[in-house]
Amino acid sequence: MKKPSVLALALGAGLALSGTISGEVQADEGMWQPHQLPGIADKLKDAGLKLDPKDLTDLTGFPMGAIVSLGGCTASFLSDKGLVASNHHCVYGSISYNSTEDNNLLKNGFLAKNYSEELPAAPGSRIYVTEEITEVTDKVTAGIVDGMSGSERYDAVDKNSKALVAECESDDRYRCSVVNFHGGLEYFLFKQLTIRDVRLVHAPASSIGKFGGDTDNWMWPRHTGDYGFYRAYVGKDGQPADYSEDNVPYEPKHHLKVSKASVKDGDFLMVLGYPGRTNRYRTGLEVDNTFNWSYPNAKVLREDLINIIDTRTEPGSDEALAYASTRAGLANYAKNFGSMIESYNKGNLQAKKTELEANLAKWISADEDRLARYGNALNGLNDLIKQDMATQERDLYLSYMGYLSLKSAAERLYRLSIEKTKADADRKRGYQERDMARFEQGLKRVERRYVADIDKAFFKHLLTQYAALPQDQRLASMDKFFGLNKGLNEAKLDKQLDKMYAKSELGSFEARKAWMEKSTADFEKSKDPFIQLAVATYAERKAMEEAGEELSGNIQAYRPKFMEALIAYYKDNNLPVYADANSTLRVTYGNVKGYSPHDGATMLPFTTLNGIIQKYTGEGEFDSPQKQLDLIKAKQYGPYVSKELNSVPVNYLGTLDITGGNSGSPTLNDKAEFVGLAFDGVYESIIGDWDYDPELNRSIHVDVKYMLWVMEYVDGATNLIEEMDIVE
Repeated sequence: MKKPSVLALALGAGLALSGTISGEVQADEGMWQPHQLPGIADKLKDAGLKLDPKDLTDLTGFPMGAIVSLGGCTASFLSDKGLVASNHHCVYGSISYNSTEDNNLLKNGFLAKNYSEELPAAPGSRIYVTEEITEVTDKVTAGIVDGMSGSERYDAVDKNSKALVAECESDDRYRCSVVNFHGGLEYFLFKQLTIRDVRLVHAPASSIGKFGGDTDNWMWPRHTGDYGFYRAYVGKDGQPADYSEDNVPYEPKHHLKVSKASVKDGDFLMVLGYPGRTNRYRTGLEVDNTFNWSYPNAKVLREDLINIIDTRTEPGSDEALAYASTRAGLANYAKNFGSMIESYNKGNLQAKKTELEANLAKWISADEDRLARYGNALNGLNDLIKQDMATQERDLYLSYMGYLSLKSAAERLYRLSIEKTKADADRKRGYQERDMARFEQGLKRVERRYVADIDKAFFKHLLTQYAALPQDQRLASMDKFFGLNKGLNEAKLDKQLDKMYAKSELGSFEARKAWMEKSTADFEKSKDPFIQLAVATYAERKAMEEAGEELSGNIQAYRPKFMEALIAYYKDNNLPVYADANSTLRVTYGNVKGYSPHDGATMLPFTTLNGIIQKYTGEGEFDSPQKQLDLIKAKQYGPYVSKELNSVPVNYLGTLDITGGNSGSPTLNDKAEFVGLAFDGVYESIIGDWDYDPELNRSIHVDVKYMLWVMEYVDGATNLIEEMDIVE
């Protein structure tokens, strides 16, 4: 890893403060870039870390070399034969993909007792091993000057970023990306070894892996065995390769040892992973709009789509299995949005933002140089945000049309035919040669995640909502295609949609794949109704995209300036800042600890097998395998009993600062030994994406003792236990 910039080093020593500058900043707050850890070495040591924090800056050393991304979740190597542990909900798509009504792996669980029984993961599944992180701010911003239009600025950043990625990917074993930090104040190039042959090894039954379901999601106490295993495969030469029966298990340079002792109350915890997005430095205007418009409307729309799935499927049917992963994602964030809205309304986040921005404005105005440099940063940024908000209702409905399999496939395929006429470097991201394997696999995934009746119902619902928008918020081409310019006629719309789904050939993977090779002229002559829709609406959709790039480029001129002002303000008050999460490798730490959600209530930090019996109903979300129930009643705990709890611990709480994307992250003890998996947060801490509260912020982890107990006594996965390095 190259030496970080002076700014990056300056940011590495402290913590963010989401609101006012008064009060003590909590040590557990922060999602730290690896190179920042030496700057907080004292805090890590005080919390209980026994390793040298400098060891955590070596991405190819131990333990960082054992941490991988699944492209949305985190995972880790637990053996020298490429065994990968993550959450059940992170491998859920692959379990669902391999399930049928007659062989329901979601219901029954899955275990491969040897390599030959392991199943290919869902198409497009990848394991990413980060090997290099290089700061490239100067290279990305080269050629950008004041006075550029937004689109010129956007294009310059895009062109420079793609050139860096192309150079990095000259070795086709790697996938590279340029990621911005602090709203574009800094840019880093990430180089990741990409393992393309991923196989499903083991997952418990959903009655264990998803015990409690949506009811217990984001709740405590929790009793969920949210774990599952993949294996990474490579060619016989040890290099990444596409799936082949001749491939062999990948042998990572490092893997984690598993601590059978697990942890106790107060013990040090550390999570290494790829947190998705936090928004702790958004403006007050963005906070207000998100909680009072975006989240409420998105929550309702998600619940509508869930209802469509539920009313058109029978539990355990092929149709339900096809949409199981989609439904789980919709439900997860519907509940997430609801709890964040509730926390926002109960709390003082908006008031803290208002106070912070008022104090920032006073600080800027107190100095002529600061006023000249930062005077219009916040107001200029907010003016652009208001422009974006002007079309947000239209954008919401159009974005959720991304759930429509055939419409999305047609639009992407038509766009591909246009992009293929350009030089590769000039194509839009997602349509370059580097993207073609993933593009095809995306088309293949539709095969097991599409039911015409449900897709059609989604489409009708979204079109009905869209048709209620003001005329100037709609696309004239879409209105014309569906006759909406003459008003919504439900009977006519039903008839048209029935005809479209009956006539389209895009329900077949082979047909979709064949269209990857067709020319633009072929698309324009096509009689397939979804392709006709894609062609008819392309010009307006492209114009919207270009307007978005113009706006994004203009925001790139203001957001970094606002963040620079905020950082300078914090530094002037001895309060440095860490970057918001952005799906890049981070480290967060804390301790095992309970909490008090409200007056008179105390939540203990551990749950046990006893709680499974107490919650068990035998139906729906609170069912359990009979074998598991019998073992619990017989108190057959084996070597996994906790003397302090007189049972096997199931889940535990920590003070770690995590968010979506951290799912599947290994939870490590003070010696960087594996003691469980992060998989959720408590209801009161969901707003942590926007505002960290040390009293209520708690992460939820699967205890390694429970994982091993289920694997040995319930599922008989002794082959995997023997494969791992388990330490007492």
